[in-house]
Amino acid sequence: MTTTVPEPVKRTVQWAAVRYGRATSGGRLLPSFLVAGAQRSGTTSMYRALAQHPNVLKARLHKGVHYFDTAYGRGMAWYRGHFPTERQARAVERATGVPAQTFESSPYYLCHPLAGERIARDLPGVRFLVLLRDPVERAYSAHSHELGRGFESEPFERALELEESRLAGEDERIRADPGYTSHAHQHHAYVARGQYVTYLRALEKLVGRDRIHVVDSHEFFTEPASTFAATCDFLGLPRTGDIRFVRHNARSRSPLPDVLRERLEELFRPWDAELADWLGREPSWRR
Repeated sequence: MTTTVPEPVKRTVQWAAVRYGRATSGGRLLPSFLVAGAQRSGTTSMYRALAQHPNVLKARLHKGVHYFDTAYGRGMAWYRGHFPTERQARAVERATGVPAQTFESSPYYLCHPLAGERIARDLPGVRFLVLLRDPVERAYSAHSHELGRGFESEPFERALELEESRLAGEDERIRADPGYTSHAHQHHAYVARGQYVTYLRALEKLVGRDRIHVVDSHEFFTEPASTFAATCDFLGLPRTGDIRFVRHNARSRSPLPDVLRERLEELFRPWDAELADWLGREPSWRR
């Protein structure tokens, strides 16, 4: 028999856990890597796969803490309180002979105007996993996702028409006021979030190319074992065959009309070409 915990009870328990985590933050780990995006590109599936690794301890309360984008004002003790304890890490190392690592997954980090700078400053040496998907499919999936969450009210084509006006000046407002949060920037950037190379170049300037590992989500879903093994190599984790790969958070939706798809493919073509130069290979959706 399945019991449902009432939402007020969940919130109370979560609040108490956050308070306890903050109070004990001095004895907790900080992440050695972050799944930084892109939204609707398989980040949850990668998170769930990594969480199964015997040398990985995930964040305690949420897949994504969103500290470096929308919760930075809460302070480092609050952030550190979301992660496992050093005692837990020592137990993992004793059991496996390999140091434990912890992480979180907040896909808004990749495109938030201040997140990269904050991470580079506060987590020196942290590594970044970035999953990328066909930007046309990502945009359509993101719209369905935001519609389902109640953050969007317009049909997809109309939302695309509105995007430029919705996002006008929002980057500048966020940079001018670090406490400012933009609903449109976070939830309505369907085309903007698919301009992957823009964000990767900005991140490279902050942390260097060697600390960024890009995963093509199509390759992850079609060849999960080899793609995951390469990810483990990048993170300095032992390869393991005991991972169950499952695709999470897929949403059913009507097919994208061909005319709109072709228009978006043409729109993304220049950014995809630059992305291919940055990656040194064509992304799967352009092969």
